[in-house]
Amino acid sequence: MPTVLPAGSVGLVSPKIAQFTAPLALSSGRTLTDYQLIYETYGTLNADGSNAVLICHALSGHHHAAGYHSMDERKPGWWDSCIGPGKAIDTRRFFVVSLNNLGGCNGSTGPRSIDPDSGQPYGARFPIVTVEDWVNSQARLADRLGIRQWAAIIGGSLGGMQALHWSLAYPERVRHCVAIATAPRLSAQNIAFNEVARQAILSDPDYPEGIPKKGLMLARMVGHITYLSDDAMGEKFGRDMKSDTLNYDFSSAQFQVESYLRYQGEEFSGRFDANTYLLMTKALDYFELGELAPARARFFLMSFTTDWRFSPARSREIVDALVDAGKEVSYVEIDAPQGHDAFLLPIPRYLQAFSAYMNRIEV
Repeated sequence: MPTVLPAGSVGLVSPKIAQFTAPLALSSGRTLTDYQLIYETYGTLNADGSNAVLICHALSGHHHAAGYHSMDERKPGWWDSCIGPGKAIDTRRFFVVSLNNLGGCNGSTGPRSIDPDSGQPYGARFPIVTVEDWVNSQARLADRLGIRQWAAIIGGSLGGMQALHWSLAYPERVRHCVAIATAPRLSAQNIAFNEVARQAILSDPDYPEGIPKKGLMLARMVGHITYLSDDAMGEKFGRDMKSDTLNYDFSSAQFQVESYLRYQGEEFSGRFDANTYLLMTKALDYFELGELAPARARFFLMSFTTDWRFSPARSREIVDALVDAGKEVSYVEIDAPQGHDAFLLPIPRYLQAFSAYMNRIEV
């Protein structure tokens, strides 16, 4: 935990709640009669509201993107390396909004929330939500905050899909779209990985009435393997073992990589909701980038050479489609060994390219 907040930090932050009573019609045909979104803001909205930036989170992300909730907090927000004074998303220039999406488990209305019709937590009855639904709810939050147009909407992975959809659904409300390590749609292989993760949860005897801890652990372990490159796993773990003696026991972790995956699964299952995981993976599966003609934003895409979950070829597919549609687009492919998770890490070349683009945005 920090005793003094580090230079470049947005400091101590407090989440805010926006309550909505106007019904939200969902893509599934169901309706949320009322709901809340939890969010954080960093920086100051300028007089004409032209400096607002929206951060869209990925599968397991949430609203706490930067700074600290207290001096006792061990780690800052999940994208603290990119948000703050003097960083790529410079809070001296930008007013940054980061929220937890509908269906989440960190404060926005989701499976753990009370269903007003039954008086019980929604649980597995919470409706499926899509990227389109998230963007529509985010637009209502923007209205509530008095933001008519975003200077930029930014996201990595599933967050990048949201940023792209914003540029099509609300073209007049987005000046710049920054999509990182993302894709125009999931490949069959990606859908297959998501289905294995879902089946791990659905086949747990404790689902849906209890807490499917083992299933969620397995789902996270499968997912985590895909977020790292072979080089990253090799460099971090190799074939290192916890001891020099083989015990020929399936129940114990003998290789360091086994121990690491079990730790990740254990930690994740203690803080995340299984139904939220099911919802988020389905939102990924259903996403399909639409017709690009309506877009008015300028686009900036970044990818990472060893990301095999959302490979550079998928970003180039988006870039080519934008060029064909006559849109203004910049693209950078970062040579990085960390795999898909690279977009979360303070890689110098990545931060340099990110900062260079953000510094060109007029506010």
